[in-house]
Amino acid sequence: MYQHKQYAIFIFVILGWIGAFIALAWNLIGADIPLMVFSAILVLVAFLFHGLTIKVSDKTVSWAFGPGVFGKTVTFDEIESVRAVSNSFRHGIGLRITHDGWVYSVSGFSAVELAMKDGTHYRLGTNDQEGLLAALREHIAEPEPALDAQKAAEQI
Repeated sequence: MYQHKQYAIFIFVILGWIGAFIALAWNLIGADIPLMVFSAILVLVAFLFHGLTIKVSDKTVSWAFGPGVFGKTVTFDEIESVRAVSNSFRHGIGLRITHDGWVYSVSGFSAVELAMKDGTHYRLGTNDQEGLLAALREHIAEPEPALDAQKAAEQI
């Protein structure tokens, strides 16, 4: 079984930056209701998106943010192929849909793409790309590479 959690360093930096402005406002104007509500929302976001955990078991691969929210579980029978990919700035962080499929990411650009048999694609951000690929490839039969024209002609 494989399990890896990547912490959301970028999200913590942004929330810390915003938190500094909240602390300044709290100091200057005091604790009013809107400021306390905004502070509570930031704490909730930090709790829900503090990391992304990916688990590979004998039959499934699952992923979820923070304490186990906004995730998904798929069986290996549903997966057609896996490959290492690199996300760009347009893929962003968090949970989103792009032209490349669903993106689940908390930090960095390394990811593993799961191509599903139904045509759906999932990009799972990870800082352990090789470890995740190795764990997935133990359970997923990769399609055989197509023969090039010369080898095909030699076999005839």
